[in-house]
Amino acid sequence: MATAALTIASKNYGSWSLRGWLLCKLAGLDFEEQSVASDDPSTRAELLLLSPSFLVPCLTHDGIKIWDTLAIAEYLDETMPKAGLLPKEKVARAHCRSICGEMHSGFTNLRSALPMNLKAHHPGFKIWAGAQADIDRVISIWRECLASSKGPFLFGKTPGMADAMFAPVVTRFITYDVKLDSDCTAYCKAIMALPAMQEWREAALGEPDEVVELDVEF
Repeated sequence: MATAALTIASKNYGSWSLRGWLLCKLAGLDFEEQSVASDDPSTRAELLLLSPSFLVPCLTHDGIKIWDTLAIAEYLDETMPKAGLLPKEKVARAHCRSICGEMHSGFTNLRSALPMNLKAHHPGFKIWAGAQADIDRVISIWRECLASSKGPFLFGKTPGMADAMFAPVVTRFITYDVKLDSDCTAYCKAIMALPAMQEWREAALGEPDEVVELDVEF
């Protein structure tokens, strides 16, 4: 019986929910999944980027409640250190925390122009300059990490905290047909091939709920 519970929003649209869920999966945490309706105020705040502070995902474990994605990541690393969510080496660990923090607090143009939507596909999507600058920065981060770690993940052979933080960006790049070099394309394929990502995607595609604001025709 699970000793933890993770509250999440839509699997099709919920980028922060995906990060929290994937972190728990990568940590090997046995948890019960709880979903909140798309019309819940906290859920819509996450999905529509209406608030700088989201209450989902929220992890409850051993009577402790953690609702910020970075806090969830650090808690899981402290609680289950053998999972290797953070790199062992000090410099790599600092680098990992830095790019995770950048993802957590930045890339607002990317988030608003290319909302997460696993059901959608927009070949030849026209990307405006503000979002392109964010895309270029993501690609720069990925290239630097992959060149250092040799892949297939950002910090080596196994996925960790940084990969969970950037996984929703991978889905965005696929949805909006973002052109990538061979190394970044291989990284996206490695992320989407993870059993946990396949499980999430399958559930997302089967969701009946829609958020009209995120289903506009581009």
